Amino acid sequence: MDLNGKVSIVTGGASGIGAATCRAFAAAGAKVVVTDINADGARRLATEIDGLAIPCDVADENAVNALVRQAEKELGPIDVFFSNAGIATGRGPLDTPIDVWQDQWQVNLMAHVFAVRAVLPSMLERGSGYLIHTASMAGILTSHGNLPYAVTKHAVVGLAEWLSVTYHDKGIRVSLLPPLGVNTPMLNNGDSAFATVAAGPIKEPEEVAAQIVAAVEAEQFLILTDPIAQTWMERKTNDLERWLKGMRRMQSKIDSMR
Repeated sequence: MDLNGKVSIVTGGASGIGAATCRAFAAAGAKVVVTDINADGARRLATEIDGLAIPCDVADENAVNALVRQAEKELGPIDVFFSNAGIATGRGPLDTPIDVWQDQWQVNLMAHVFAVRAVLPSMLERGSGYLIHTASMAGILTSHGNLPYAVTKHAVVGLAEWLSVTYHDKGIRVSLLPPLGVNTPMLNNGDSAFATVAAGPIKEPEEVAAQIVAAVEAEQFLILTDPIAQTWMERKTNDLERWLKGMRRMQSKIDSMR
């Protein structure tokens, strides 16, 4: 897809990968809607890139529907919806309250479902549209420490794959972004032991945003932020028992650093 002139919504757009992608989309000629629960941050970035700021709590389906209606009213039909907002609270099954599970479920997965429900009918009617979903390599390989994050990101991977299989021949393109470590507030405010041992090569948000733009232009499903991710994926699928042993050793190393 050529992004020039395309109406694009980016959630979690006030910081990190979202902000970098808003800038990259705008540089490619897209009409960018910066969406974030941080209203001031969204407005600042929208002013910077001559975009449109629409603050939104993406965990609320009514709010997502209102976001899409306002964007369509001001800019026209949505061509690209990038479901990028995410949270990473939580630990294990015994020390994570159920309300934390629910918060992650709503933001990390259901917000993606709400977006699809809001924009897909119009896209199908027009026979074109692009859905981008931020998961994490935690959603493909799993993760250490944060169980709700790993589980919800696995769900995002399943959602994106299903959408790509089901709607590709109807003109809908889907990309899945499962980053390794990225220099964002989520990584820097998280578990430093995990970031040191298990997050993989750390990329800058601008590098990832450039990869997203290239993937959209090529209509490529899987966006890996570093080639090592492919190696790790193959190790898991080639010999799951050996891979699990390696992940357990890594967990022991992380535990020793805490």
